Amino acid sequence: MGDAMKITPLDIQQMVFKAGFRGYDKEEVNRFLEQVAQTVELLNRDNAVQREKISMLEQQLAELKRTEATLSTTLLSAQSLAEDVKRNAQREADLLIKEAELKASELIHQAGVELTDVQRDLSALGKQRMIMVERLRSSLRMFERMLEVEEQEAFHDAATASEEKLEGESSPAL
Repeated sequence: MGDAMKITPLDIQQMVFKAGFRGYDKEEVNRFLEQVAQTVELLNRDNAVQREKISMLEQQLAELKRTEATLSTTLLSAQSLAEDVKRNAQREADLLIKEAELKASELIHQAGVELTDVQRDLSALGKQRMIMVERLRSSLRMFERMLEVEEQEAFHDAATASEEKLEGESSPAL
């Protein structure tokens, strides 16, 4: 139905039919037209209310679609952010592991160097000990020789003394 066919309640109320020879009852037609006019008016009002509701629902739908788009964007952003955080955490963990490995390697190397130094010191101390033992042995030998010389002199002196004593006793008293 196009716009040209639209009949308003006023059109119905003001409608005048030509009177024919054996026409319809004028009062009855007027009452019917009044009822039709009221019905059309109610339908028009109802239609306007329905159109308003539809308009409101369309606005709500548009709002919901905007909200959905926003939520969708937010969700994508959150997922992207979560992935970034995860990637960064993994990167930091990898760096920490590498640092720890380097530190451990450095400590092992340092410990190796220190062990070599300690072994060198122990070797040097061992040599010094051997030198000291040799010096002590040499000193002991020297003391031993000195004791032997001393012992021989003491033995010689004792022998000489007892010879002199014997000579003194055996000589005739004059």
